[in-house]
Amino acid sequence: ATAEDPVAEAAIRRYEERLLRDPTSLAFAPLADAYRKVGRTREAINLCREGLARLQHYTTARLILAKAHLDDLNTEAALAELAVILQASPRDVQAHRMAAEIHRKAGRWDEARQHLERVVKLDATDRESRMLLEALGAQGRADAASPLGRVLADDTFITVSMGALCLQQGLTEDATQIFLRL
Repeated sequence: ATAEDPVAEAAIRRYEERLLRDPTSLAFAPLADAYRKVGRTREAINLCREGLARLQHYTTARLILAKAHLDDLNTEAALAELAVILQASPRDVQAHRMAAEIHRKAGRWDEARQHLERVVKLDATDRESRMLLEALGAQGRADAASPLGRVLADDTFITVSMGALCLQQGLTEDATQIFLRL
């Protein structure tokens, strides 16, 4: 969504009006998320902080604040908010996924693996997290018997795009092999 998106702007107006009518409303969270989605990150962060000052256990607002911090490229602030969520709700799959992604992108494999293990334990249907956990467990190389390993063995997938995807996911050895086979 962008600032010129009429649907997003209409939603923002509705939430702003609801918050004006009732300043104690929980509408600050969806309003902050709407701000975040149209690029009004600072407003989203400030609104979440104000709301969380009243309702510090409102997990949804804290998750929106973490996302806004990520949008603002402040990963440490995002991780701090996620830590608060996970302290109160250790079974929060979305917070674990987000923390795993932040740690993975920062090259902190052990921390990423710990969060992904929790995700897979809490949500056995999450194939993406399971495959990423498998890749992290193999120190950057997919097991040949795994679904990802079988895909990489097929020459059909030896493309620049697949190599770039492997690099993005931390599978450096597989990416190297793909680029060498091109």
